[in-house]
Amino acid sequence: MSKGSHIRRYFITGLLIWVPLVITVWVLNLLVSTMDQTLRLLPPEFRTEGWLGVHVPGMGVALTLLIVFVTGVLAANILGQRLVRFWEGVLARIPVVNSIYTGVKQVSDTLFAPGGQAFRKALLVQWPIEGTWTIAFLTGTPGGDVVNHLKGDYVSVYVPTTPNPTGGYFVMVPRASVIELDMTVDEALKYIISMGVAAPNGAGRRGNLSRPAAAPQKAVNQ
Repeated sequence: MSKGSHIRRYFITGLLIWVPLVITVWVLNLLVSTMDQTLRLLPPEFRTEGWLGVHVPGMGVALTLLIVFVTGVLAANILGQRLVRFWEGVLARIPVVNSIYTGVKQVSDTLFAPGGQAFRKALLVQWPIEGTWTIAFLTGTPGGDVVNHLKGDYVSVYVPTTPNPTGGYFVMVPRASVIELDMTVDEALKYIISMGVAAPNGAGRRGNLSRPAAAPQKAVNQ
């Protein structure tokens, strides 16, 4: 092996060590900096700059967690539930705010509520054309007037983009045209974010889509 090959190998090895570390630190710093903005809710004399003379990173994280916890405690009793309903009623009377708040609340209720079924299964679907496969997540079944225009049994799936899975496409496909993967949602997300490099090593927890695993595959209608 030539000297140039050694240098290139050492350089790549160094990148493989530092790139994940730097990105992890950057993401954590972004999260901490964002949460530290909650310190602005406190009077100046109660901030760390006021009684320590210096800003202490991470204090906003503790304050954010405390606010979320106290809000949950208050909203868990009868009086708190009445206040929440009153607040939601006020927001419902504001035209633009009502649309945004209602949509976000429905998504958060689906994702975080106990017993929610969103993103519970990783699927393999043909996307964006027949014969091309990608990973998607089961989000439920079609509802509303959409059901009246679909012939057969359909499921709602979310097809994420890579390496940023927060962007993607919501599509409805025939239940028989998807394959349920023997892979957890976390494993599937890591696989997507890594652009297929970090393949899952072990089997996940397989759910049940009420169909045989070897069902014939059909093209996804675009």
